[in-house]
Amino acid sequence: MRLAIVMPVLNEAATVEAALAALAPLRARGVEVIVVDGGSSDGTAELAQPLADRVLSAPRGRSFQMNAGAAAASGDVLLFLHADTRLPDGADRLILDGLAHSRRQWGRFDVCFDQGGLLQVVALTMNWRSRLTGIATGDQAMFATRAAFDELGGFPPIALMEDVAASARLKRVARPLCLTARVTTSGRRWHKRGTLRTILLMWRLRLRYFLGADPAHLARDYGYAP
Repeated sequence: MRLAIVMPVLNEAATVEAALAALAPLRARGVEVIVVDGGSSDGTAELAQPLADRVLSAPRGRSFQMNAGAAAASGDVLLFLHADTRLPDGADRLILDGLAHSRRQWGRFDVCFDQGGLLQVVALTMNWRSRLTGIATGDQAMFATRAAFDELGGFPPIALMEDVAASARLKRVARPLCLTARVTTSGRRWHKRGTLRTILLMWRLRLRYFLGADPAHLARDYGYAP
């Protein structure tokens, strides 16, 4: 099987080159890397061009961008990776071998942050919550076989919680493959708003989502501009 990585970006000029450079060893082993820009105004797409197999444009929103990248990908397995998240060494083999041996159809990695303190407690609770509930988040670098993703119909076209919605539907097909190798994600967004404040905000948004709140309203409360 061949792996394809889809990376949605928006105004990531400060980080996109380093993010894609980190994927160079995987590209050398045949992994396809597709960047999907959601309308950046800082030259992100131009910076990504020489470091990816394809750079596409799509309507703004991770669900729209990731679906566009998946449609263009030629891989048998799709990995959805945030620009501020780094994969562990040998991630391609961990995914492909893990899926083959477990006969699972989708999964995710454990996560850690690039900073210590309270964020490491956050990461620990994210990993345990995901293992107990079967729900994954985008920070955990979700992956799925092409067959499972197509059966799902892609990510739902919602403004926020598309990762939670997709994994909730996928787990009805099969439990996720939970890889204990850790992806490392940036704590910049947490520190910008305040770690404790962000924790409380995310709990509140998730509760409202499960109670049926409109994801567009949740996205505005999270801080995504229209």
